[in-house]
Amino acid sequence: MIKAMIKKIWLSVLCLSLLTIGCTSNSSSNREDSQNSQTNASKEVITSGADNENELRAQIEQIAPAAQGRVGVTATVLETGESVTLNGDQRFPMRSVYKFPIAMALLAQVDQGKLNLDQKIRVEASDIVQGSRILDEKSQGMEFSLTELLKYMVSESDNTASDVLLRVIGGPRMVTQYLLGIGINDIVVANTEKELGQDPAVQYRNYATPDAIVNLLRSLHEGQELSKSSQALLRQLMTETSTGPKRIKGLLPDGTVVMHKTGTSSTVNGVTAATNDVGLVTLPNGRYMAIAVFVSDSTADDAIREEVIAKMARVAWDKWSK
Repeated sequence: MIKAMIKKIWLSVLCLSLLTIGCTSNSSSNREDSQNSQTNASKEVITSGADNENELRAQIEQIAPAAQGRVGVTATVLETGESVTLNGDQRFPMRSVYKFPIAMALLAQVDQGKLNLDQKIRVEASDIVQGSRILDEKSQGMEFSLTELLKYMVSESDNTASDVLLRVIGGPRMVTQYLLGIGINDIVVANTEKELGQDPAVQYRNYATPDAIVNLLRSLHEGQELSKSSQALLRQLMTETSTGPKRIKGLLPDGTVVMHKTGTSSTVNGVTAATNDVGLVTLPNGRYMAIAVFVSDSTADDAIREEVIAKMARVAWDKWSK
């Protein structure tokens, strides 16, 4: 009888052990299946994102040749990091795009208390640069507030206002130093508008890469370097930009909010050194797309150069608005 009881106990223990091993094995298998499923899903997301970027890059590359020149573009969704670039690390002449970093440097001095937006600055006839909208050569000179000059420079791309404000903040070198100080490389402000007008070769000294401009747009958007009031003012002035309506804004739906700054050179011997537009586009989903498009040394006409910029903005808008 005792042997029979021992045998029953031994059999019970053996069954319990086998049952425990089986459950553990099933649990481990389920965990592995779950981990494999998560890994595969993650791979699918990464692959999908890469596919989207490759598709957008292919569209950009198809558009670029129409410019008949060198094209650089960088665009990114600031909230997600989705991005596309073509020659984004190459240097392009900025022309009036450089009024955007000039404005940033000036407003930084306002925030530091070195300048006041209400202070009056006298502009003389000798300050006039060709194409000025604020004075003519017969003028005896006038006083403008810093805010007025800033609006003329940014929203209307006035060259006289730009040169006067450059002088107020300490010259072109101070702008480049400011940019380096906030961690923005590959944007160089070296000359005034008057100097640019005297020698076409000078414009290549004032250069930027599309990548660097997008970084500066990100800095403005995120409010990293300017006070809230200065940030709001510059965003407003760039939204009110009257130049380049057929560039970034050209093919976007009516009502799309675009804050931007254009840059354009003259055409010499059939070649246009710079047709540019950079800015922040508000997407339908509430996110922001920072975009910089530079068309350099182009033999295409004005309409084609601007259409290239508009098409690039539109394909990116289409991709990231979904």
